[in-house]
Amino acid sequence: MPTMFGKKVKEYVRFERWILILIVVVFALRLGLSLAGVSNKENGRLASPAEWVSINLVLLVGILYCAIAVQTTGFGTYKHLFPLLLFQTTIAHWLIGMGIILGIVTGHNNIFTALEHCGVCGADGLKWGHAFGHIVLMPPLVSLISWLPASAILFVTRKVRPGAFEGPLVVVLAKFVAFAAIAVASLVLILGIMLRS
Repeated sequence: MPTMFGKKVKEYVRFERWILILIVVVFALRLGLSLAGVSNKENGRLASPAEWVSINLVLLVGILYCAIAVQTTGFGTYKHLFPLLLFQTTIAHWLIGMGIILGIVTGHNNIFTALEHCGVCGADGLKWGHAFGHIVLMPPLVSLISWLPASAILFVTRKVRPGAFEGPLVVVLAKFVAFAAIAVASLVLILGIMLRS
């Protein structure tokens, strides 16, 4: 089994499994709503239900959770924080890349290729370079960038008096946020289906 900084890959995955699951759920909801036509800007809504669920928001929650829980659970230090961020960012951007490839293959825009989400890629999100960027370039780059503020949060967590964050409260709050996000995403999906019918 491969290891990173003295820990097995499965230990990292187990530590943040609920974040990884939430990333997949939010990706599926966004893509599903988009393919159902709910995310089209032409429908006159300021923000469609597909816009209400965000992979970036899940990644932000993941950064906050990992930056605090790495210390409070005794999982590791700064060097263990980076692989956690790398795994969640890689999963998210690989899925986004697959959504872009789906759009390229089918020739139809979805939420990951739509103009309003492709400021960097120019007028057309249906480009192989766009998919390549998400699959190859974004995971290490975004992980490194997010590791800096996460390390600052970890630094503050380590400086707070010992025991201040210990116990199940942090884990319970983080899981509550995850489950609330799933509940909201499910509600959005139901509303999207109702509005589409």
